[in-house]
Amino acid sequence: MSDGSRFPVRKWNDFYGSVAFKKLNNRHVFRLACIASLGGFLFGFDTAVISGTTDLVKGQFELGDLLQGWYVSSGLVGCVLGVVGVGFLSDKFGRKRSLLLSATLFSLSAMGCTVAIGFMDLVVYRFIGGIGVGVASMLSPMYIAEIAPQQARGKLTSLYQLAITIGILVAFLTNALIQGYALKAAGSQDYFNFIFGTEQWRGMLGAETVPALLFFLLLLSIPESPRWLWSRGKKAEARRIIEQYQVQDFDSDEKRSDKASINYFKTKGIKTAIIAGAVLAILTQTSGINAIMYYGNSILQEGGADSQSAFYGQALVGTINFAFTFIAIFTIDKIGRKKLLLVGVTIIIVSLLLVGYMFYIDSSTKLKLLFILTFVASFAFSYGPVIWVLLSELFPTSIRGRAMSIAVLSLWVANTAVGQFVPWLRTNISESGIFWLFALFCIPTYIVMRYLPETKGKTLEEIENHWLSKD
Repeated sequence: MSDGSRFPVRKWNDFYGSVAFKKLNNRHVFRLACIASLGGFLFGFDTAVISGTTDLVKGQFELGDLLQGWYVSSGLVGCVLGVVGVGFLSDKFGRKRSLLLSATLFSLSAMGCTVAIGFMDLVVYRFIGGIGVGVASMLSPMYIAEIAPQQARGKLTSLYQLAITIGILVAFLTNALIQGYALKAAGSQDYFNFIFGTEQWRGMLGAETVPALLFFLLLLSIPESPRWLWSRGKKAEARRIIEQYQVQDFDSDEKRSDKASINYFKTKGIKTAIIAGAVLAILTQTSGINAIMYYGNSILQEGGADSQSAFYGQALVGTINFAFTFIAIFTIDKIGRKKLLLVGVTIIIVSLLLVGYMFYIDSSTKLKLLFILTFVASFAFSYGPVIWVLLSELFPTSIRGRAMSIAVLSLWVANTAVGQFVPWLRTNISESGIFWLFALFCIPTYIVMRYLPETKGKTLEEIENHWLSKD
């Protein structure tokens, strides 16, 4: 056990006395969590909106397969870059300013795509939006975790995953509405109809401007994370924010130098936390969820559905993904992160095996869809929200940005690999084989979870001390 001499921890109340913040005003905390979760909404919207524009952009700019792939993957490359840089930025300049950067990038991307002159302009603006996605994918859940009371931290951080699913649904609906308008507006020549009719992909991508600007404006009203302020030695400002917004009080350590923070990465416990978090992040992506999100329409058609039925099936996938996230929101702080994840992973493995078997015996389309939906539902209440909750909790405040960026970077690299290789795998090992492969990739989750503590009901400082005690 650490004696505290190396990384001293002092009680918040030693500095602040008997301040009446024991019972938090959840309305304040909930509002801040909802504002931060808009980063998840934009994440989901930006990821899903491109599905309705791919064929339109390919046809207009006469793209080959490689350029079409670059149009889709340019945003993912931006995500990787955003994650690489945001760890340093958030630890150095704060969570709020880094989130404002994300909102700015989302806005620039959406407006730029609307008025892009040529294909390369479009790719550049998609790349900029990808950077925003990468930044938001890390900072939104991190900010929520740092302001939330430990008894509700899982529920509040799960709002981020819920916001992602809402963003995906809204993107699908927006695409459908704009496409429907375009069919009615055929032949009109004014600029509005040019954006939403003649070249409706501009309107689809540009629709993100509204929530992006709203995100930026709302971020101006939130405070900086008091935990980050305290870690930078700004104790008076941290006290003021806790008093004004009644966010979680906490055990907090003294300001550490950058050298002391770097020493954290050399400790056995912190290295275990980073490796386990990164591996778990990878496993969430190699479970096959994005194979369904990116290629679900094609997979359903391969399974016997006609094009219209496949479209409705994909919409149903989005709906189930949204609905079952509520299970995590209402249970993650009651039964715990590890139990919820292990139950979900078990159902995921069984569902993937059954989907593969349905394709192997060429069963009915309804049975294939049923087990695909079971897989999506179990992902929605386990892997999906739990990974963001755990990654936002596992690491000490002074290095949380850099440590979390390693895990989130691993997630995005795995996401990119799945998106790139799924078509090749479908051709070479068949539809049944790819689902069985995804089931196999889920099994290491049981091993990884042995190295992670149950964080339910613990303060972030208690979790930090758990890792330090491993040295």
